[in-house]
Amino acid sequence: MKIAVIAMTGGGRKLAARLVPKLPGAVLESPCPGIAETMAALWRDYDGFVMIMAAGIVVRAVAPLLDDKRTDPAVVVVDERGRFAVSLLSGHLGGGNELARRVAAILGGRAVITTASDVLGLVSLDLWARSQDLVPRDEKTMTRASALLVNKGSLCLYSEVPAASLPNGLVAVDRPEEADLVISSRADWPANTLVFHPRELVVGVGCNRGTPVREFAAALDEVLAARSLSPLAVRNLASLDLKRDEKGLREFAAIHGWEVVFYTKEELNRVAGITVSPAALKATGARGVAEPAALLSARTDILLMEKKKWPNLTLALAKAKFMLSALVREACNT
Repeated sequence: MKIAVIAMTGGGRKLAARLVPKLPGAVLESPCPGIAETMAALWRDYDGFVMIMAAGIVVRAVAPLLDDKRTDPAVVVVDERGRFAVSLLSGHLGGGNELARRVAAILGGRAVITTASDVLGLVSLDLWARSQDLVPRDEKTMTRASALLVNKGSLCLYSEVPAASLPNGLVAVDRPEEADLVISSRADWPANTLVFHPRELVVGVGCNRGTPVREFAAALDEVLAARSLSPLAVRNLASLDLKRDEKGLREFAAIHGWEVVFYTKEELNRVAGITVSPAALKATGARGVAEPAALLSARTDILLMEKKKWPNLTLALAKAKFMLSALVREACNT
């Protein structure tokens, strides 16, 4: 985490001099010509800010810069004597709460955390979801689920993936109709259902040279729709290493933020039980591409969907092993 430490007064600068050497990733920045101008110039250069000054000054300086809690940097305000480290902004996803705790520990002060879930001793739902590789079905789902957790004190959870353990505030139930929150790869839940999608699907891809992005998109949409699966549940794509420079494949993956994992023909040929493709064997030396690539990447021997062909590409689908736990990784430690 790249952190800017900014102080206004002589006493604040002395405190900053104590803090910076002990806070990994911290850099001392000068407020020149003023706090508002400094924050505007540095806002996108740092993951977090430690502001040793009055909270009101900081609020006025950052207010015009605020965009989205998922992307705004963390802001921690510290008094000149180091007695309090207040998590002011992006406490959960931005790592502000953990940064405040670290600063307080270094200075011998007290972290001030005001986020409701922390105050009540409940799991931070957004941090837990990110740690578990879960994606909310839309922008409102996380906000609604977090508010419901705080108001009720717990959420009944129905999950289609197994759970080794669950964090404080989540209680497993056996039927979806009993649940406040559902974890599922399926896309056909009623609109008012709070759904997190586990990123567990791996798409194996074989394609001809020059296949355009639109054909990848249309084929995958068809595959997922036929099985009522959400694209948000896709973890990655997988293919033959000869396709590393395939522009359409790369662009398609980039649009969705998906990694593409590549395998050699030797690796693909070691996968047992696949349908041999004479065309792929002749062109690449691999007995198949889509099916073995999906299986290798998902680390399974069972296909969710055997290969399906279109004029320029072939897709196969596998489901990776997925296990929930109570683990919550603080953003400041990533």
